[in-house]
Amino acid sequence: MARKVRIEEEDAQIDMTPMLDIMLIFFIVTTVFVKEAGIEVNKPDASQAVLHKNANIFIAVTEDGSVWLDKREVAPDSVRANIERLLTEQPTDYVIIQADVKAKHGLVVEIMDQVKAAGVNRVSVAARG
Repeated sequence: MARKVRIEEEDAQIDMTPMLDIMLIFFIVTTVFVKEAGIEVNKPDASQAVLHKNANIFIAVTEDGSVWLDKREVAPDSVRANIERLLTEQPTDYVIIQADVKAKHGLVVEIMDQVKAAGVNRVSVAARG
């Protein structure tokens, strides 16, 4: 005598919540946050301008001598401390200085020295290509 086995089909459901949580955490941890200067400057033209893709800290030097970093105006002598703080949050190899075409050369060199004193050896001055 053959037995009939009754198989009940269950609605199989996969809980996607843990996987989505892990993906969200992964994207938050690996996201690069760009520290923009916070002001637009009139950059000089250059035929050999190159964009550094892994630069995420920008410093702007305006025509009137204002220095902007992380969307706020900072004193030129506090650039080093601010760069050191930003490097702890987001390490980078490059810092880009966006100097206005009419910014004083001496101030731009002073900012470059502050950046190098903070431990960043690759400093570039932005230009329009």
